[in-house]
Amino acid sequence: MIKQIKYFQSVVRLKNFTKAAEENFISQSAISQQIQALEKDLGVKLLLREGRKFSLTPAGEFFYRKSLVLVNDFDRICRETLKIATGGDQKISVGYLRHYGGDELKKTVAQFNEKFPEIFIEILQGTHEELYDFLRANKVDLVVSDLRRKPSDQYVNFFLADKFFYAELPAKNPLAQLEKITAEDLKNTPIILIAPPSEQHGEEIFYREYLGLKSEFIFVGTLEEAHLMVVSNRGFFLADFDAPPKNSELVKYVPIFFKDKQFFRKYFAFWKIESTRKIFDDFAEILKSNFCGKSSA
Repeated sequence: MIKQIKYFQSVVRLKNFTKAAEENFISQSAISQQIQALEKDLGVKLLLREGRKFSLTPAGEFFYRKSLVLVNDFDRICRETLKIATGGDQKISVGYLRHYGGDELKKTVAQFNEKFPEIFIEILQGTHEELYDFLRANKVDLVVSDLRRKPSDQYVNFFLADKFFYAELPAKNPLAQLEKITAEDLKNTPIILIAPPSEQHGEEIFYREYLGLKSEFIFVGTLEEAHLMVVSNRGFFLADFDAPPKNSELVKYVPIFFKDKQFFRKYFAFWKIESTRKIFDDFAEILKSNFCGKSSA
């Protein structure tokens, strides 16, 4: 009956039998039959069908609300039962860059949790050096980062995607009206970066040598602080995306070019070869599908 209840919840949440069937990987006729079987077992009508449309009966509204609590509790009981049977939490620790602001990791965690609900995911954030220190000290199992050094044969170097650089600027800034921008155009506009004091010198060297930036550097501690500095017109933030981002009334994103080629950085997932587990491959594959903009379902 739990599966039938979940089908019922999908139909109500999506307000559509076809979409609910697609979400649950069954046919529309099958999901309709399962809900009819649920109604028969309960002895009440949950849905009033009117052609292709439907509405909840008063009993259906009551059952839907209570069933959400029931299924949540049931799923947690199943996880705790498995935890007791296996002797503790199965866990994977994932580290990601402090300046990273994409949705790929969030989507991956959600999809991985749905596929492997018995595995607890621990998330840590850090700078480039902090993440590598975490990995070396076994504080994390897997790191999502861009490539700053020659790939090491001590780690799995799992390529995710290239992400292109954009200057995040206040929408009313004159530079935001350009179609593309160069390091020379930005030389009098401070660049806002996220890094602790111990890594600021190294970050300056990297961005001056790699991008040829001549700007003054302003360092902040968090991504939110960087965005607030941009809208207060203190400088530009170096954002990266795999596709052109959407502008807003507050900020615009202008691609950064050098000799007619847009700058980009490569994102990888890293984990130690000697500690490799199939579950790392599973997590990385889902992550890559999201970086590439594909569904992992």
